[in-house]
Amino acid sequence: MGKIRDYILWTLKGIGIGAANVIPGVSGGTIAFLTGIFERLINSLKSFNFKTTKLLFKGKFRQWAKETDIVFLLFIILGIAISAFSLAKLMLYLLHNHPVATWAFFFGLVLVSCWYVTKEIKVWNIGTFISLALGIAIAVWVSLTSPTETPDTWWFILIAGAASICGMILPGISGSFLLVLMVKYEDLMHSISSLNLPRLALYLIGAVAGLLAFSHFLAWLMKHWYNQTIALLTGFMVGSLVKIWPWQQILQGEGDKAVTHPILPAKYAELYGQDPKILTAIIMAIVGIAIVVVLETWAGRQKASE
Repeated sequence: MGKIRDYILWTLKGIGIGAANVIPGVSGGTIAFLTGIFERLINSLKSFNFKTTKLLFKGKFRQWAKETDIVFLLFIILGIAISAFSLAKLMLYLLHNHPVATWAFFFGLVLVSCWYVTKEIKVWNIGTFISLALGIAIAVWVSLTSPTETPDTWWFILIAGAASICGMILPGISGSFLLVLMVKYEDLMHSISSLNLPRLALYLIGAVAGLLAFSHFLAWLMKHWYNQTIALLTGFMVGSLVKIWPWQQILQGEGDKAVTHPILPAKYAELYGQDPKILTAIIMAIVGIAIVVVLETWAGRQKASE
């Protein structure tokens, strides 16, 4: 029963990571961090190297499975896949038909996540403050940078897949948000919802390549500059709030290609002649905050029991 419980828990955590991965502005890495599996996930990913590959070719499957923690990883991937395929159409619908409520929910979720991630910084000094400020500056700059048309070729889709998966393993960096900036978010959501297998295969190949390469780099950063790395990631989270502010003025374009700028609710009502739905936004932001608080509390208890 213990193993079955673990399998169910890992799948549920994977579903949480997957749900975050289809939400622009929300990081799957943050969910992994909050549910207490971030370091185990990174260690599993970075274990796929020359040493473990030799074990596989020598037929030492049991040792290979133990070294790579493959059972854990497969259940996480299963959960991510369940989320991606079940939420793709829903996300497209919510973002197009209920943008204020949807972005307010995301805003609350990311806002409170910033606070919890800062608690992981053990030492505050000049280095960590500089890292925090740099992260905020980069994220704000990227958030306000006007997106441009991007290539629709196979090689760029591979790059987009690699970039998006890097966001999954970084707390504070949203893979979907990177896809928005690369003008490929709606393309991926449509590819998932319509089961465009050739196109999905390109995204997947890029994702696997990016995942295996970047997990080693991240593990190295966390080992040598843990506090500065977490501070930088926190800065990314804080800066991304600019992009997911519920009330945005569309300067040009639409969908993935829209150039937007955050504005106050009153300005939103004036520009578009629509109710800014302030109360709805507040409620949805509180729901987002509550979800993270529950996740963090649960993760803390799990860690304490271990």
